[in-house]
Amino acid sequence: MRTRATVMTAVLACLVVAGCAEGDGGGATERSAQEILDGANRTMSELTSVTVEGKTTNAKGEGFTGRLTTDLKSRCTSRTTWNFNGAALEQIRIGETDYVRPNRAYIEWWSDKPMSGAQKTWFKTPASEAQRGDGLSACPRDFTSFGTTKKGEPTQVDGAPALALIVTDKSVKTGKYTFYVATEGKPYILKVVYKGTDFHTTTTYSGFDKPMDVRPPTKVLDVSTLDK
Repeated sequence: MRTRATVMTAVLACLVVAGCAEGDGGGATERSAQEILDGANRTMSELTSVTVEGKTTNAKGEGFTGRLTTDLKSRCTSRTTWNFNGAALEQIRIGETDYVRPNRAYIEWWSDKPMSGAQKTWFKTPASEAQRGDGLSACPRDFTSFGTTKKGEPTQVDGAPALALIVTDKSVKTGKYTFYVATEGKPYILKVVYKGTDFHTTTTYSGFDKPMDVRPPTKVLDVSTLDK
């Protein structure tokens, strides 16, 4: 299905952008754009937790929203919702185990079979069985600079002073990234916007180093027992 493939490519772009490129806050007027970018990458890489929220739409207006809270190592929770069919997928990852809860629309979408009644069951499955493009998230994030960076204008993100950094790359010929980096306190990345001819993505970051309470669901169905 071409629409499905397009959306799944965007899923990865939305969630992977958390590890693309960022900036640095204090001393932004004296530092080069590249120095700001590298400094923000270091700061984000040292976080013990962060919440990433994103919205992606393609040229037809189809897309999804996602929310991921992660310790950047082995514990995270996520929820992704698609706007064109009502599909939704929840996930809790603890070490090598995934707990996932797809809604009925998601199951019908991927199985191409109708399903009656509501779907509230959590499924337990090895994290190693997660496949690229299925909507599940990995907890680690690779904060690495890329492309060519130049300074934009000072601005605010939800009331917080920030500096825009515009990033272009030869491998991304149809669009550009704008990274908004905090200029007061630690140089966190507050928002990333990608605008291209293929799709648009807005990603925000919050909950820096906030305590996480990630636990498995109380009632689960172990997928490994289904064949027994």
